[in-house]
Amino acid sequence: MLEAHWVWHDASMTDVIDDLTANNWDHVFVIDQEGAPEGRIHAVDVLKIIARKKVNRDIAWMHGIPARQLVNLPPITVTQTTPLLKAGALMLTHDLNQIGVVNKDGALVGVVGHNTMARHMPKFIL
Repeated sequence: MLEAHWVWHDASMTDVIDDLTANNWDHVFVIDQEGAPEGRIHAVDVLKIIARKKVNRDIAWMHGIPARQLVNLPPITVTQTTPLLKAGALMLTHDLNQIGVVNKDGALVGVVGHNTMARHMPKFIL
């Protein structure tokens, strides 16, 4: 499991863009005050929102949009006790590069990605 990239649900769109670009991330999870994931924002989705803004593309409007408004679907997550094979199947089914891992309280604690699968799954398949 790797560390998850996340922002608070009340972070602005500008904060999201800053995190994505400064860290060279392709996505971030949006978490609530308890640390539970509310959704996931992809860099491509942010670009689509900006491209659709036809009038007054100045940066000011981005400061007023909270990250939670950029989320259109709740994230697909697994628990820390979910078998790796099931996490991999969910990733393939939903065409995800990573899947969020939550603890028993529902707080985001990490992610499982293709690199984790590549390291551990050959042992189980062979």
